[in-house]
Amino acid sequence: MQMIPVSSSNIASVGYESGTLHIRFHSGGLYRYSNVPASVYQGLMSAASKGRYFHANIKGRYGDTRIG
Repeated sequence: MQMIPVSSSNIASVGYESGTLHIRFHSGGLYRYSNVPASVYQGLMSAASKGRYFHANIKGRYGDTRIG
């Protein structure tokens, strides 16, 4: 899966494929979020504040696993 660098003080890069969202944070953690609709991924990528969108729409709403 291709990780796309994003402009954010919290998030370094984002990848999405078949309902699975990967987010690498500047702190070094890489997390996988399951069953994420494409509309949520698109919302994240178009958000003016990626961190704010993540906290409001992704964190705690989808199953997550730290993978790195």
